Amino acid sequence: MDRSRVIDPQKGLDALVRELAAAGYRVVGPIVRDGAIVYDDVTSGSDLPTGCASDQAPGRWRLRIDDEPTRFGWTPGADSWKRFLAPAHQEVLRIRRHDGSWVSEAPPPPDRPLALVGARDCELRAVAVLDRVLLDADRPDAQYAGRRRDTFVVATTCGVPSATCWCTSIGGGPQPHHGFDLRLTELHEGGHRLLVESGSELGTEVLGRIPGRLATDVDHVAAEAVVARAVEHLPPRLPGSDLPALLAGSASHARWEQVAQRCLSCGNCTMVCPTCFCSTFDDTTVLTDDGSAPVETVRRQHWASCFELDHSNLGGVPVRATIAARYRQWLTHKLETWPAQFEVTGCVGCGRCTTWCPAAIDIVHEAGVLIGADDRSGAGRREEQP
Repeated sequence: MDRSRVIDPQKGLDALVRELAAAGYRVVGPIVRDGAIVYDDVTSGSDLPTGCASDQAPGRWRLRIDDEPTRFGWTPGADSWKRFLAPAHQEVLRIRRHDGSWVSEAPPPPDRPLALVGARDCELRAVAVLDRVLLDADRPDAQYAGRRRDTFVVATTCGVPSATCWCTSIGGGPQPHHGFDLRLTELHEGGHRLLVESGSELGTEVLGRIPGRLATDVDHVAAEAVVARAVEHLPPRLPGSDLPALLAGSASHARWEQVAQRCLSCGNCTMVCPTCFCSTFDDTTVLTDDGSAPVETVRRQHWASCFELDHSNLGGVPVRATIAARYRQWLTHKLETWPAQFEVTGCVGCGRCTTWCPAAIDIVHEAGVLIGADDRSGAGRREEQP
């Protein structure tokens, strides 16, 4: 069976979305809403963005829409697939009083598996990080496992990286190579079209049901050119594999206090990060009408941030009481200690934390200062602005 085909950017995408929905998937993909690219349910190919591009810089993300037929000329916004695999708020347990005893109930599993359409390489590597942490054999997260099970992934080559992207410095690149069932590459030279390549047997089966033609050497060469042009816009900014060793011993660096003077400790960076997995739990007890006895207790899980003051509470006292300490914890955990803890890097170079920081603090620039590289070639040039 053919493992690569060329499809029409309009009719082909529509056929793909409808085929996945007919196969029983909940299809989720990028849509335009309120001037931004967000991920949500889609029912047809026309729901996906057309003629969209995005401008990104530290503290800035703007969407541009024109009359061009381009389907994947944008880079992701604040949203990530984490929201669907590990929601920001979810019920994890309910204990009810029944016939004089207590009965515990877990939420039912999803009624349909997910199909993620339009995932970039950085996002697939982020999902792999979440898999490593939340599907750990000794401590698996049942909720996450249920949502991750049977997920179908339609990846896309990132042909237009943003100014805050730095994936090539941290082990990634514009083209996904793992973790997908189908991979799309948008081609323009020689006619607007999508090259679709399968990455799994299931992907090959789905591809065989999508109208299109066989891909030729010309199509594959055009796709290689798209990747090459994207790489040219992603010059190395940090020695990613060496960061754990280079950052070791930086705990007393004066830069932490300098960053703290601008950092708002708002937690934006952790909320938009596709790999941050910290969470907290709360229990709510429902009483009888007269308040005399509990009827049920509901436990809910919520995203948490290491920038919250009580995130490091021990004995009622925060271990990281200053903004400098909390920023240091976040950056060094991502770039220094995560590999030793989880055997993978905690950062995928997507640039979201820099783009969505209201103080325009750039993680790449800050890490460069800490290791003596003092990166001045990229987005960090805005970091000293008030």
